[in-house]
Amino acid sequence: MEEYDYSKYTESIHRTGRIGLSIGLLMLLLAPLLFARVLGTSISWSGFFSAIWPVLIVYVPSCIVEYLIYVPLLGPGASYLSFITGNITNLKLPCAANAREIANAEVGSRENEIISTLSVATSSLVTMLVIFIGVLLLIPLTPVLENPTLAPAFSNVLPALFGALGYQYFRKSLKITVLPLSFMVLICIIVPSLMNQTSFMIIAAGALSIGLSWILWKKHILK
Repeated sequence: MEEYDYSKYTESIHRTGRIGLSIGLLMLLLAPLLFARVLGTSISWSGFFSAIWPVLIVYVPSCIVEYLIYVPLLGPGASYLSFITGNITNLKLPCAANAREIANAEVGSRENEIISTLSVATSSLVTMLVIFIGVLLLIPLTPVLENPTLAPAFSNVLPALFGALGYQYFRKSLKITVLPLSFMVLICIIVPSLMNQTSFMIIAAGALSIGLSWILWKKHILK
């Protein structure tokens, strides 16, 4: 009975997720056509195709890597929600990881998939609520947000967020993290422009970490 119930749950998750992703993709593709129709203009398809290739070169590898990384960690339900609502690395994934640790669930287990789905759904609702409140308070808070004293704090929100997020994973296995982290820092110091090429840096760091883990495992240093 348990197997049957869970299989039904999984089928409903995939069905709902595919419908949601299809609707979201259709809306994204139709938005430019709708704007063109409302404004009474036409789309330059030659300009569109010439401009989209550089974007595809960057984002297609990134999408493949993100799919291979996020789906095993989040499970199907949370993955569908994350890919529809966005902000996976800085919001959805940390929420799911924190909820998994609190519940002592293992990655890949049924418990993890359900917990991740609930945590990502909650994160999405909270994010929309915060954005809604932020839009309402944008004008009253503009003098505060533009205060020069607070400007350095806003400039360092993402580094602080990713630093805190990364530390909780780095400290769990220093044998694996020291070399890739040191290599990435050194590369970014030598070639600062690579700091903006996160998609390619993730691939390089991931490959280095996987290779190092395999070597340590073969030498029985890593269990």
